[in-house]
Amino acid sequence: MSGPLSFELHRSSNPTKEHATGRCYVLVPVVKSRAASSAASPSARTSAARLEEVAGLARAIELDVIGQGLVPVTTVRPATFLGKGKVDEIAGLLRIDDVGLVIVDAPLSPVQQRNLEKAWSAKVLDRTGLILEIFGRRARTREGSLQVELAHLNYQKSRLVRSWTHLERQRGGFGFLGGPGESQIEADRRQIQERVIKIEKELEQVKRTRGLHRSARQRVPYPIVALVGYTNAGKSTLFNRLTQADVVAADMLFATLDPTLRAVELPHGLKIMLSDTVGFISELPTMLVAAFRATLEEVLEADVILHVRDVSHEDTEAQAGDVVAILDDLGIDPADHHRLLEVWNKIDAVSDEGRHELFERAARRAGDERVALVSAVTGEGVDALLAEIEQRLVAHRMVIRITVPAADGSGLNWLYRHGEILDRRELKNGAIDVLVRMPPERLDETKRRFDLPPDLSTSEEE
Repeated sequence: MSGPLSFELHRSSNPTKEHATGRCYVLVPVVKSRAASSAASPSARTSAARLEEVAGLARAIELDVIGQGLVPVTTVRPATFLGKGKVDEIAGLLRIDDVGLVIVDAPLSPVQQRNLEKAWSAKVLDRTGLILEIFGRRARTREGSLQVELAHLNYQKSRLVRSWTHLERQRGGFGFLGGPGESQIEADRRQIQERVIKIEKELEQVKRTRGLHRSARQRVPYPIVALVGYTNAGKSTLFNRLTQADVVAADMLFATLDPTLRAVELPHGLKIMLSDTVGFISELPTMLVAAFRATLEEVLEADVILHVRDVSHEDTEAQAGDVVAILDDLGIDPADHHRLLEVWNKIDAVSDEGRHELFERAARRAGDERVALVSAVTGEGVDALLAEIEQRLVAHRMVIRITVPAADGSGLNWLYRHGEILDRRELKNGAIDVLVRMPPERLDETKRRFDLPPDLSTSEEE
C-alpha cells in the first residue's frame, strides 16, 4: 500500500483474530514547524533511524509490526497531536489490517492518547508507555520489578483525566465513613497513591540490603568498572567476553535490565568488579531516569566507566550524545575523561575503509581521551582494553616500599588484599621487603598499620 505515510506493510499470510492482539503499527511523527518541534522533542538522529529504533523496541516485546511509517506533522494538534486527515487515514488502514495497537513515537498527553484511541478503536502507546512495557518484561530482580512498577504507577496516575468517561462514575461511600461517595477517578488515584507509598517503603528496604552488600564489597575492596551505553551497543556481549559469564546477550533492544556484577582479574593481577547495566535510549522519560537511579548506583560509584559505542551504527554519534546527556543528568561529569573511557565496539561489522578511518581517528586521541577499539564478538582489542582499564585504575595509586617482619603474616596478607604487590624479596633475617601499590584512600591506614612516618614520600613509579 502506498500513500503519504509511506508504510512498509508486512502482512501475515494467514492473519487470525487470535494473532491480532500482537499486531501493531509503528508511527513516527515528523514535525515540520519549529514551534511544533519543541512539543515533539525530536532527537538528533534521522527520522528513518528513529523509525527503525521504535520498530525494534516493539519487536523486543514480540509484537508483530504490520506497518511502520513516518507521519508528517505541520502543527501539533492539542486534541490528537496529528492532523484530522492523518487520523482518519490511519483509522482506515487499521480497519483493513485488523490492527488493535498503535505505537506513536511522541510524548502524547493523556487527552491526545485518549482521543486517538477513540478515533482508531485501538490501544495507543506513546514512547514512555512502550519503554515501560519493555522494562516490565525485562525486570528480573526484586528491585528491578519494584522500580518498574513504581514508574508505571506514576505514569498511570498522569493518565487519569476527566475525559476518560468510565472514570467519572460515582460510587457510594462504604463502611462507617458514609458520605456522598467519590468518583471512580478519585478512587483510582487514591489506590494508585497507596500502592506507590507501599512500593517506596519496600524499595527503601531493598536499598538498605544493597547498601550492606555494597559496604561488604568496599571492605574487600575491589575497584568498580561499569559498562554503560546506548541500548543494543553490545555491552552484555562485551561483559560476557571479559568475565566468561553467560549474561543474556541478544541482538535486541533492552536485552539487559537488571545490573549484573562479576569479578575480573586484570593483566597484572589487579581485581575489579565489572558491572553491566541497562541500556540508555534517547528521550528517556524523566520518571524512568529517577526510578532507575538506584539501579544505576554501580555507575555512580564506579572508578572507571566504560562508554560502549556501536561504531557500526549510522547514528553512533547521536547515540553517544544521548548517553553523555543521561550521565550528565545522573551527576557524572562528561568532561572527566580519566573516569570515562569510550569503547568503540563492533569494529568487526565495519568495512575495511571504515576500520581504517576509525583507527586513524583513535590515533589522534591522546592522554585520558584515548579510546579502545574492540569487537566483543571476535575478541579483537579486548586485551588492550583490559590494559587501559588497569592503567587508569593505578594512575593515582601510591607506590610504597615496606619491610614486613617475619612474624607479621597477617600484615603481609593485608597488603595482598588491599594493594597490588609489584615486587617481593625475602631478607636474611626472615623479613619480607615488598613494593606495593596502594589506593590513596588506604594510604593513611597503611602508614598506621606498619608504623611508617606520616610524611613518608611516595611515588607512582619506582
